[in-house]
Amino acid sequence: MQPKSVSKEDVTQQRCVILGRVGAAYGIKGWFHLHPFADDPECWQHVPTWWISPIEPDAEGLAPWRAVVPESLRVHGDGLVVKLTQIDDRNESEALRGYWIGAPRESLPETHSDEYYWADLLGLTVVNAQGDTLGQVDRMIETGANAVLIVLDASGEQPRERLIPFVGEIVRHVDKAAGQILVDWAADW
Repeated sequence: MQPKSVSKEDVTQQRCVILGRVGAAYGIKGWFHLHPFADDPECWQHVPTWWISPIEPDAEGLAPWRAVVPESLRVHGDGLVVKLTQIDDRNESEALRGYWIGAPRESLPETHSDEYYWADLLGLTVVNAQGDTLGQVDRMIETGANAVLIVLDASGEQPRERLIPFVGEIVRHVDKAAGQILVDWAADW
């Protein structure tokens, strides 16, 4: 069943920052759980249009997106519950389970100097304190405890993937302008 708000019409192939993923329906009036991929998802209520896709976006956020309008959002447990203006009953919200929620980067609130959208980190070169290049950020995952950089090192015969926790004790500096992340991480780890 395809909810009326996300019919096959009005599909746009574009890049979006992934905000979260739709979980189970919540109640009978079209609300659903949203599992956020950010520390401050409450600020998303100020973004007038969200984009939704049934297909997982690629590393750059490219997917077939459809516009939706958030009506209400509130914190619930360790996530959020959300109501979209076009979704009015439980069946429609259940049909959205597993969909990806995103927004174009330019429509999101600006970050503070020590905050980053995951999309801003993709493609940055990761270098350790000894000057070794460890690779480039290919993607990120959330483990529950913290975010993890998945760094792809294609310099050797066999490409190597490093999983580096994105925490202050390890990530020393992010320089988006220089395209680099400095980490306290040995090359042979």
